[in-house]
Amino acid sequence: MNKELKILLGLLAAFLGLYFLPLEHLRFQGAILEALHLAKWYAREHVLLCLVPAFFIAGAIGVFVSQNAVMKYFGPKASKWLSYSVASVSGTILAVCSCTVLPLFGGIYLRGAGLGPAIAFLYSGPAINVLAIVLTARVLGWQLGVARAVGAIAFSVVIGLLMHLLFLKEEREKAAHPQEVFLGDDDKGDRPLWQIALYFLSMVGILVFANWARPQETSGIWFAIFRAKWIVTALFAALMGFCLWRFFKVRRAYILLAAVPSLVLAFALPQYPVAAFAAGAAGLAALTFVGGTELKDWRDQSWGFAKQILPLLFLGVLAAGFFLGSPDSVDAGIIPNRWIQALVGDSPQALLAILGRPDAVAPAWLASLWPLWTNLFASVTGALMYFATLTEVPILRGLLDSGMGQGPALALLLAGPALSLPNMLVINSILGPKKTLTFVGLVVVMATATGMIYGTLVR
Repeated sequence: MNKELKILLGLLAAFLGLYFLPLEHLRFQGAILEALHLAKWYAREHVLLCLVPAFFIAGAIGVFVSQNAVMKYFGPKASKWLSYSVASVSGTILAVCSCTVLPLFGGIYLRGAGLGPAIAFLYSGPAINVLAIVLTARVLGWQLGVARAVGAIAFSVVIGLLMHLLFLKEEREKAAHPQEVFLGDDDKGDRPLWQIALYFLSMVGILVFANWARPQETSGIWFAIFRAKWIVTALFAALMGFCLWRFFKVRRAYILLAAVPSLVLAFALPQYPVAAFAAGAAGLAALTFVGGTELKDWRDQSWGFAKQILPLLFLGVLAAGFFLGSPDSVDAGIIPNRWIQALVGDSPQALLAILGRPDAVAPAWLASLWPLWTNLFASVTGALMYFATLTEVPILRGLLDSGMGQGPALALLLAGPALSLPNMLVINSILGPKKTLTFVGLVVVMATATGMIYGTLVR
């Protein structure tokens, strides 16, 4: 009876939702288009260049990195100083967004990494991006740049340690009864470490340089790297081909055949390097069908991550676009931008103006609670929005110019790049709702407190 009642209630909810769908309202229409626009942009800009390499790396972690190695450096019994030090600065190397880091996080966590170091890696991956911190300092001021760098590193360690302590009982049980992961008949752990390191270097190099963002200035080392990014990416791809031939015994003829479409597109369509990149990814996937058991396991692991993560990511991106719009939109989400701007200002006067009382004096209780409210609102909003790498800086520049306070700006910088609605949905599928809500809550609370302290210091 309960099952039939649930079906009835579900059908009734769907009927009422469709019956009262406010299609006649322009803002609702704009929010629908904005959701599709953000999903289209995400598919074009992030799936091929970010997620596909991340899935391959995550699958490789599951196959080529022994469980003993993960347990040694990141497991519950590992040295806390070593595991948290490595995890907290991982973002300086990876330079990934809050969604791209998810397959990598899932890879090390499911291999046996402790909750604390895995969470530190999950936070630091998108938060501690060297180029983003440099851009923050140049565009938003050196104070915010320094505060973001110090805050992000400290956050990753503190949040990781708190998660470890809050779930200490489960972590002790995990350490006492480590789960064995079956990965195939050939996983004997006898491959030399230098071969594995070189192979991962090639994959991480492809991920990092293919996604190297264009800096604002057209001179200097960052812009020079940006101009040469596809050449460097091609060199790392060649290194991967060498590893496949030399270490995994894939025939050279197969590797060359898989590389031909990518080379042809690179020379025929130099203005569309993504086409050559996509052909290279397809060629790599094809090679996993002609390699040995290790490559087959690698393909299966990568595909497993893709099946688990991609649907949740796209649902989350659609929801984020519907409610808050895309990074380059102007007041297009269902929530008006002017409300967001009014709720993160230095004083409540902008909010009172929207409410039709521009000349009113804010009550004492509202003025006293305003710093807490603005920083909390900025943290929650940043946690729900999706920020691609570096896009948070121009968005914040616009908000600061519209009256946003320095404290809420830092709170958004510390919560936004590391979290997003798509990111939360996937974390929930890996950790479960209890740990996910705890992680999100810690990020929001710490970002709020840090923003309040910073806002007080810079006044």
